[in-house]
Amino acid sequence: MQKIKSLMTRQGLKSPQESLSDLGAIESLRVPGKEEFRELREQPSDPQAEQELINSIEQVYFSADSFDVVKYELEKLPPVLNLQELEAYRDKLKQQQAAVSKKVADLILEKQPAYVKELERVTSLQTGLQLAAVICTNGRRHLNIAKEGFTQASLGLLANQRKRQLLIGLLKSLRTIKTLQRTDVRLSEMLEEEDYPGAIQLCLECQKAASTFKHYSCISELNSKLQDTLEQIEEQLDVALSKICKNFDINHYTKVQQAYRLLGKTQTAMDQLHMHFTQAIHNTVFQVVLGYVELCAGNTDTKFQKLQYKDLCTHVTPDSYIPCLADLCKALWEVMLSYYRTMEWHEKHDNEDTASTSEGSNMIGTEETNFDRGYIKKKLEHGLTRIWQDVQLKVKTYLLGTDLSIFKYDDFIFVLDIISRLMQVGEEFCGSKSEVLQESIRKQSVNYFKNYHRTRLDELRMFLENETWELCPVKSNFSILQLHEFKFMEQSRSPSVSPSKQPVSTSSKTVTLFEQYCSGGNPFEIQANHKDEETEDVLASNGYESDEQEKSAYQEYDSDSDVPEELKRDYVDEQTGDVPVKSVSRETLKSRKKSDYSLNKVNAPILTNTTLNVIRLVGKYMQMMNILKPIAFDVIHFMSQLFDYYLYAIYTFFGRNDSLESTGLGLSSSRLRTTLNRIQESLIDLEVSADPTATLTAAEERKEKVPSPHLSHLVVLTSGDTLYGLAERVVATESLVFLAEQFEFLQPHLDAVMPAVKKPFLQQFYSQTVSTASELRKPIYWIVAGKALDYEQMLLLMANVKWDVKEIMSQHNIYVDALLKEFEQFNRRLNEVSKRVRIPLPVSNILWEHCIRLANRTIVEGYANVKKCSNEGRALMQLDFQQFLMKLEKLTDIRPIPDKEFVETYIKAYYLTENDMERWIKEHREYSTKQLTNLVNVCLGSHINKKARQKLLAAIDDIDRPKR
Repeated sequence: MQKIKSLMTRQGLKSPQESLSDLGAIESLRVPGKEEFRELREQPSDPQAEQELINSIEQVYFSADSFDVVKYELEKLPPVLNLQELEAYRDKLKQQQAAVSKKVADLILEKQPAYVKELERVTSLQTGLQLAAVICTNGRRHLNIAKEGFTQASLGLLANQRKRQLLIGLLKSLRTIKTLQRTDVRLSEMLEEEDYPGAIQLCLECQKAASTFKHYSCISELNSKLQDTLEQIEEQLDVALSKICKNFDINHYTKVQQAYRLLGKTQTAMDQLHMHFTQAIHNTVFQVVLGYVELCAGNTDTKFQKLQYKDLCTHVTPDSYIPCLADLCKALWEVMLSYYRTMEWHEKHDNEDTASTSEGSNMIGTEETNFDRGYIKKKLEHGLTRIWQDVQLKVKTYLLGTDLSIFKYDDFIFVLDIISRLMQVGEEFCGSKSEVLQESIRKQSVNYFKNYHRTRLDELRMFLENETWELCPVKSNFSILQLHEFKFMEQSRSPSVSPSKQPVSTSSKTVTLFEQYCSGGNPFEIQANHKDEETEDVLASNGYESDEQEKSAYQEYDSDSDVPEELKRDYVDEQTGDVPVKSVSRETLKSRKKSDYSLNKVNAPILTNTTLNVIRLVGKYMQMMNILKPIAFDVIHFMSQLFDYYLYAIYTFFGRNDSLESTGLGLSSSRLRTTLNRIQESLIDLEVSADPTATLTAAEERKEKVPSPHLSHLVVLTSGDTLYGLAERVVATESLVFLAEQFEFLQPHLDAVMPAVKKPFLQQFYSQTVSTASELRKPIYWIVAGKALDYEQMLLLMANVKWDVKEIMSQHNIYVDALLKEFEQFNRRLNEVSKRVRIPLPVSNILWEHCIRLANRTIVEGYANVKKCSNEGRALMQLDFQQFLMKLEKLTDIRPIPDKEFVETYIKAYYLTENDMERWIKEHREYSTKQLTNLVNVCLGSHINKKARQKLLAAIDDIDRPKR
């Protein structure tokens, strides 16, 4: 502060206080002193009176500063002066002056703090102005020194330096212009290198530079040329974008997306991309089909190129249909895979962009990026369904272009496998259930399968009618899973082959097709030459020692005399293309690997060639059902008809005997009879020839039915030496049981694919049909048992016995020995048959049970034919029966002996009283009327009267009446 004051002193300046005193000298405004203020404040005041005094002051006193008060008052004086008036007027003016002074004093006192503060500001401002004046003075002094110190030469140097800088800038501009002129060459090189982002970046920079130098005339034309070049780059960029649709390349697509981002057209790029995918699908399918059509036509006639895709598909030949379909699906897979990888690219880069933008601070740019990202995501998700719909429509059009009924079964299955794989691709692609393809292929499959099934039923009938019911030699460990037709059940399906040609999967991890083939390969690649790898090692050597024995054992298989040549040819053509088992030569069988199998091995399956063919058909049916689950119900329904027809044939050939039911033994259960009646009504065509007057509905119903089969004339069931065809009966019946067991084994798989609403049908089929197969054993083997023993001869022997003896005999009758000899002969025959065909234990038990039951009933019938009988004769009956039981138990292991009580109860009834006998007759209705009547007339006649006998006969008649 002292320095500032000394500086002001040297400059001749005054202090602020001195300046303020000078200002006070200039002001003419008189400010009341402190004494006057005190006097004014001490005077009594009346605000209203003072205000009235102020208001009474003339307005002229408030006029401009130039107003002369003295002159104004003097001019107002009257010509004649009056001292009192003057004094009064003077007092009035003083009062007004006092009021104004007081008012001013009050206002001054009121504003005094603000006045003091403002005065301080003025003082500070004056100090600052004085300091600025000092600085300006010093500056002027120094500028004067600088002016005097520089010469004209120095200023010339500065001017030259400025000119040099201007020339350098001009040279830089000229070089930039030269670079701009040569930009088109570099742009062409970058486009050839597919460096689209770099080309666009260079073009945009050139446009920016051109706008900077637009004042040059040569640049105006260049700017227009750069705009054309940019449009050309966009066109080439669109072409590059279209290449993504068939062969996605990450680096290529990254460059394209970067280029569109530089252009600010990411949304436009996505719209264009979907348009290219749609066009790629159309062009791809058309070119694939056109190539096959022209190849099959043998020329390149342009007429095919002018056809619509729908019409072009009708020109595909059957031979090239499957390869064309496979190539079509392969090409469409490439398009869908490219779209899938495109979505993967965007998901990956969206995550990277989100991480990078979260670190940035440009909120406007972030919002715009998020908007573009959301648009692209929605567009891609919507495009999934759209592209899959286009693919379905193209493949559906191709499928409808050819009648699939012309194909063989394996080819048709292969077509279904390809379509099934395509539907799997669609489901993994967008979660779609492929309704378009599913409905289209379902209709064709049902129609195809109906015709195929009808042919197979007719073929099955011919096989059954030519079947000689010889054992088919299979290995002891035979399983249906060893057959080609069932390979699909034990291994995961390969993406490139049909279900019967599946390689074993080595990985248990489930991966999608897109994950599996993302890096290469194609799920629709056709893998040929798999037949060489397929070997069914199910046939076995029979274990005979000599060639003659082997030749005799396989005579039927060598000759094929029982199968018409036409039937064999049809079977080979329409089934697997392989030779049937019956057509295998002896040399082929001999060349097979020898095993420990023998025909009487305990665990060897009993089945025929026809059974094996039915099992293969079941496998083929399940292949179709597994590939196309919507037709599962139709397939299972037709599959059940195969079993129904086989069961009905076995019953017709070996079990139908009207005399069985007349015995009253109930050998055929009510469930079996219901099943057979249902099969006959729904499946069997009993009419010999079509009625020309029949209605159309009846004709259609007959088309769904099959004529009843007839047993081959080569099968002899009337020879006692062979136990009336027991070997053939065992093979036929046990093959049916084996077939039923296979159906039971397949039930979980069938139940898994059967629609929920149709499951009751499957359950009914198993509970009412499959489970009844083993029940056919009783009626079939009853026929053998009824003829195996000479029951009539036994009745004749019993008729010659004298039963009215008087003494108790110790020796049994001769008919017992004759009956036991019949059983021994039956046992020997059974052993002879078992050398040809293994007789399972259940079959052996049923045969023995039937024979014993018939023998016991024959014994009762013989007892019922007795004319006279004594008590000793009844004891002789018991002796004979006990002897029979004792010897019989040594021949068989069946316990208890069937119908043992049937005979014993009848013998013991002789000892009943009249009342007990009447009750006994009502309780034992298993005996015939003749047997009961004889019991009353002959056996009881000795100890009941005539009236009682008539009463018992009436009771017997009452029991017999409902039967009539």
